Amino acid sequence: MGITFRKETFRDDFTFKNSPEHIRRFPFPFHEDAYMYAVNIEPHVVGPKGSVLENLIDVDEHYLAEMQDRALVLAEDPLRCQSLPHMTLAGWDLLELLMEQQALGYPEHFTLTRDGDRWRWINRPLGIDDTFTFGDTSTLPYGPMEYITRQSQGDFCILDQRDGNLWMDAGMVTTQADWSLDFDIGMNFFEWHAPVPLAHEKGIFIRALKFLTNIQQGKPARRLNWTMTINPRLDTSPENYHKWGPDRTTVTPENVGDKVHLRVELQSFWRLPRSNGIVFPIRCYLIKMDELVTQPKWARRLHRVIRDLPDELANYKGLTRYRPTLVEWLSKLDDGSPTSPGFGPD
Repeated sequence: MGITFRKETFRDDFTFKNSPEHIRRFPFPFHEDAYMYAVNIEPHVVGPKGSVLENLIDVDEHYLAEMQDRALVLAEDPLRCQSLPHMTLAGWDLLELLMEQQALGYPEHFTLTRDGDRWRWINRPLGIDDTFTFGDTSTLPYGPMEYITRQSQGDFCILDQRDGNLWMDAGMVTTQADWSLDFDIGMNFFEWHAPVPLAHEKGIFIRALKFLTNIQQGKPARRLNWTMTINPRLDTSPENYHKWGPDRTTVTPENVGDKVHLRVELQSFWRLPRSNGIVFPIRCYLIKMDELVTQPKWARRLHRVIRDLPDELANYKGLTRYRPTLVEWLSKLDDGSPTSPGFGPD
């Protein structure tokens, strides 16, 4: 049985919403009633059926709408997709990875057939049926990275590994949480993480880099990250701050449930076979407070996490202006009872 794709928008009239089934599969990021940065990396293995981890590359009901929004962003700002000249081979690696995973997980929607270097890719939701020569860029309408990431949910950073470090040398980034590919392109791991508070002092990034540079092919890893967004807007880039930044001033006690969204990134890390680079898919999931609090455990836990969040983290995540309003709203849904361990709803 195939996925029923929603017709919705992530801008202007903001018609995005989650179905009841999608609410329960949302990757809630808090396993306890408090939060602090940590090296929360684990093996990226297949998880429970019906969860966002059922397949290693997730395709869901928002697929068509997200691909339409990506096309709009790229039409406005082509620099959201960049690849330095030495990263073309890594782009072919990524194309293979995403085609294989989407065809494996969703055969009713995607088909990949190969005859040597002659490949045929069928993407039924987007109406694509292309035959091309693997490794020959002239046989595709875009470079390999851009071609396949125009058809894949989430952002993708391809990291070149050299000199004991990782360098952000290619990416498709249209759904980011207030950072810029155009600014970060060519930076190393420590440079692009420089703005993050508290984590550097705790040595988190040194440990994370050591782990990532030792990732082996066929053994991907993952972690969850989170922030909050006002309105279900995927594109919260610095380049478009003038569009989404003022939204933070519009939160009131009456509209918290509809406007404030928890924004969770499922980040995974894969060693690429030919280029030896690492691809860093960053899959963004959004859920409004009215949807999230249909799961009582999540409502209680989120109240405690946001209430007790260190001020430095609240400032970094842009929550400061509306945090008191959100905490007050959530407090009415927290009866003080214990929450069960783990991420999932009760």
